[in-house]
Amino acid sequence: MSSKSSNNSIENTHIRNDNDGSDIVSFNKENIGNEDVLTHIKSIDGNVVDVTGDVDQAMAYAIDAEHDDQIALTPEIERKLLWKIDLFLLPLVSFLYAIQYMDKVSTSFAAIMGLRNYYNMHGNQYSWTGSAFYLGYLIFEFPMSLALQRFPVSKFVSINIILWGLIICLHATPANYAGFITLRTLLGIFESAVTPAMVILTGQWYKAEEQFLRTAIWFSFNGIGVILGSSISYGLAIRPDSYSMESWKVLFIIMGCMTIAIGFTFIIHIPDIPVKAWFLNTQEKKEVVLRIKTNQQGFGNIHFKYHQFKEAILDINTWIFFFFSIAFQIPNGSLTNFAAILFNDTFGYSETQSLLMNLITGAITFAGCILLSWSQKYFKHKLGVATGVVFFSLIASCMLAFAKQSPKARIAGYYLYNLCPVGMICCLSCFTSNVAGHTKKITVNALYLIGYSVGNLIGPQTFIDDQAPEYRGGQIAIVVSLAVSSVLISWIYYNYWAENKRRDKLQSEGKLDALNFDNYEFADLTDKENVLFRYTL
Repeated sequence: MSSKSSNNSIENTHIRNDNDGSDIVSFNKENIGNEDVLTHIKSIDGNVVDVTGDVDQAMAYAIDAEHDDQIALTPEIERKLLWKIDLFLLPLVSFLYAIQYMDKVSTSFAAIMGLRNYYNMHGNQYSWTGSAFYLGYLIFEFPMSLALQRFPVSKFVSINIILWGLIICLHATPANYAGFITLRTLLGIFESAVTPAMVILTGQWYKAEEQFLRTAIWFSFNGIGVILGSSISYGLAIRPDSYSMESWKVLFIIMGCMTIAIGFTFIIHIPDIPVKAWFLNTQEKKEVVLRIKTNQQGFGNIHFKYHQFKEAILDINTWIFFFFSIAFQIPNGSLTNFAAILFNDTFGYSETQSLLMNLITGAITFAGCILLSWSQKYFKHKLGVATGVVFFSLIASCMLAFAKQSPKARIAGYYLYNLCPVGMICCLSCFTSNVAGHTKKITVNALYLIGYSVGNLIGPQTFIDDQAPEYRGGQIAIVVSLAVSSVLISWIYYNYWAENKRRDKLQSEGKLDALNFDNYEFADLTDKENVLFRYTL
């Protein structure tokens, strides 16, 4: 699509009459893939938009599916298809997310197993083991997102998984602190591909009303990553003299080998787009295409479109998400790196006890995120659920920071804080369902994850070594950040609600032009260009 006018035209355009006598333009395989103008529409803001043949990858498959008289999507067929998709897709992508989180926070486990002493870390040097990861993540997030648009998703992600697995193994080899920090930065570079890829995959396979819970399921496996990492670390820590090298080095090698195995499994099992799935038959592949039409989005478009990039940059919601991400991730950057240290230094638990205490953290994250996201089925508004959880996390952080006379209350506050990922789950789900136009989607998603990196860069720096073991500055920073986050997510919620009301009012008054072409859902229109688009709340 383009907001600029063009004199080009398509010779093979098909036009038919609708029931009301109006002309309806139909895409065909001859005009898919070129940039000639097929028709014009008016956006929600009244701008003229050129509709070209540079459409979503799903368009060609939708044309085939619509000409197949054997395809009939009944509720029973959809239920069976959804069950099959969940069975073959969710377990592997969820376990991948557990592994990437375990790798990301591996220094938190290694820190109390001797990592800090081995490299003689002092001052804020340990803080930088967390920040260095997010520095690489920050610099490469947008290039990785562009690469995910251009290259086959599954293959590209698999290569990155294997490479970061090798880097995790190499964490056991540096002779000095500088070498270790370099590896942490490289790890951040290659891990920066995984979250935007998961957002793309979720949008390709699931309807809008299904995406929040599925996003919650794979994201909640961060908790499984904590449980897995803590369990492996505990098993190694209780027998530190049983190995020919330091136990934390063995930890990195085990984690790296697990990651490499997942990378090779991913490339074999997960298709680049649904119609290439080895586990679906020909009819099911067509059914997948037709069922996601309600999203008014498809599989994606490999071409970078400047006008969609510009729309993303000028959309106020993009920047609310960006600043929300920074504020919301400052606590995450702090606690993912210092959780075990807080239990060890601040709350007085032994090294092995601190690792076991993290098992509870993982269980709360895993179960809590899924249950709270599932509650959207009854509350209807995922943004409403997420807003409530962010406010609740603010209360929990106050317990952690200010309940000085009650260690149990502080520990409870820390555990309850670990329900807060529902806020990020909601944002990722919004990028899947509420940001249309593939270039716009990857831009908004990339900017959010850049904010995510900035917040996680800042977070560890708020835990100043001179303030150990209480780290008062870091705990106060957590409270302030969550207060700001609460305001910003409420603002996003209001904006989407108000825009839906505005569009409904304009449509009821007959002020919105109808879209005069078939399969407009797969025309790679943005949410502002498509007047029939409504935001999921």
